[in-house]
Amino acid sequence: MTELTFRFAVKEDVSTILYFIRQLAEYERMSNEVVATEELLEEWIFEKQKAEVLFAVADGKEIGFALFFHNFSTFLGRAGIYLEDLFVLPEYRGKGYGKAILSELAKITVERGCGRLEWCCLDWNKPSIDFYLSLHAVPLSDWTIYRLTGNSLLEMAGCTEEKMPG
Repeated sequence: MTELTFRFAVKEDVSTILYFIRQLAEYERMSNEVVATEELLEEWIFEKQKAEVLFAVADGKEIGFALFFHNFSTFLGRAGIYLEDLFVLPEYRGKGYGKAILSELAKITVERGCGRLEWCCLDWNKPSIDFYLSLHAVPLSDWTIYRLTGNSLLEMAGCTEEKMPG
């Protein structure tokens, strides 16, 4: 494994962040669902500071990324870190970089005094599931994720507009 360093994304990295998001979406067979733009990412990640991005850098090139944000556990009484996206470019897989990114994120979690690091994985993604299990991550089989989005979200919010307020 080539020496790996980490750096937090800055506003000038929005095109690189969007590139990684699109690469991940292609891998997950969800490219048609990506509506993020550089402008939206700049607003929500850097202006509103709702998420953070950590890049893994090898040979002077960003080869992987983790997009994460804080959540909160009422049972633990403190924040945790939720990993929304983890992606390593295909040519760098199988070399320990994914584990190194998770290790760095675990360090950040501990340094910030957070109680846990958690994420979701698609049911069909056996390589990732096997990888997470090898790290002793525990699948929460007794929990089901629910989501409101689009028109269902607008209806629940009582909005009559066709688009999200903004």
